[in-house]
Amino acid sequence: MADIFERLLKNYGPIGQHRERAHGYFAFPKLEGPIGSRMQFRGKEMIVWSLNNYLGLANHPEVRKADADGAKEFGLALPMGARMMSGNSNYHEQLEQELAAFEGKEDAALLNYGYQGMVSIIDVLCSRHDVIVYDAESHACIIDGLRLHPGHRYVFKHNDLADFEKQLQRASQLVEKQKAGGILVITEGVFGMAGDQGKLKEIADLKSKYQFRLLVDDAHGFGTLGKTGAGAGEAQGVQDKIDLYFSTFAKSMASIGAFIAGDKDIIDYIRYNIRSQIFAKSLPMPLVIGNLKRLELLKTKPELKDKLWENAMKLQNGLKERGFDIGKTDSVVTPVYMKGDVPEATAMVTDLRENYGIFCSIVVYPVIPKGHIIYRLIPTAAHTDDDIKQTLKAFSETKQKLDAGEYKVEAIPDMAEAK
Repeated sequence: MADIFERLLKNYGPIGQHRERAHGYFAFPKLEGPIGSRMQFRGKEMIVWSLNNYLGLANHPEVRKADADGAKEFGLALPMGARMMSGNSNYHEQLEQELAAFEGKEDAALLNYGYQGMVSIIDVLCSRHDVIVYDAESHACIIDGLRLHPGHRYVFKHNDLADFEKQLQRASQLVEKQKAGGILVITEGVFGMAGDQGKLKEIADLKSKYQFRLLVDDAHGFGTLGKTGAGAGEAQGVQDKIDLYFSTFAKSMASIGAFIAGDKDIIDYIRYNIRSQIFAKSLPMPLVIGNLKRLELLKTKPELKDKLWENAMKLQNGLKERGFDIGKTDSVVTPVYMKGDVPEATAMVTDLRENYGIFCSIVVYPVIPKGHIIYRLIPTAAHTDDDIKQTLKAFSETKQKLDAGEYKVEAIPDMAEAK
């Protein structure tokens, strides 16, 4: 009989295999100081492009006060127990009602976490007879929810409407053949890696031809897209055709938690059957109080979203003017595509941090194909013109070094112990 731990320790995985060299620097880095566009990393000031603090609310004085007041009045323990049993409050219900109204839906249900929330939503909605059709570049939370689904699922090529309809036809034929179940389509409002919006309008238009329900994960669109900030559905004019609208508080609201919004009857069904909430402690009161304040600011201070987009356009246009490939992003998410291997990428990251004071996230194999590098920059309303100018200069200079082969190294630099 094999020992489970022995098997695991023989293969730490594609990222874990580099842990001894990478820990604390490339993986599990520690950013210190107040959250903002500039923070401390290993004693050096960095311009940070890796925080999902889109509207700059993390350290907004009204938000900090609401968080502090909520903690002072209620502490972190209240309410005790799961929502269904003993963990409900007027504040929880108020936040749900305000979120539903903001998204143009009848009702909304709070979820403790975005990742956990999406996994459990798929679980509560679909039986073994139901068929799921989903975009190939869906977030990991969707993929993990699909792994738990006991029924069939069909994936369509990313934002490929012809392939989507083909998979929809396959799903329809299967449902008709088995004479049971229905179809759930899952896509995203904004795809967090590439920054492109999902084809919500075109997908929703096919409702007149096929019978399915549409679930949209709009983690990166909520608060950043649409006239009021209600998200990608509002931006594309199809919010009313989205059956279930999901988002997290971890991006624009710079907080913890998530919600699902839709027709009252289906939200009630979810509320009374979603296992991850029925068997989990309620969202702590200070978070609920803080999220109410964040939602208020999101609704009443459009200048925050305007500043975010102003910064995003300066960054994206500056990169394009300098010859960088930022793909097809039509959101504030800003990917920068380059060629190179993993050691080159880590050498470039080290140069950016140590010599230019630029901290941003990098994506390499196995997340993307070998030979490719993606820097993902997350602009926020808190960034300044000087932050953007310094970053553009740093990227121009390091790109020249990358193209000249100056980052060619045999292995990932050992930065775990370096100070």
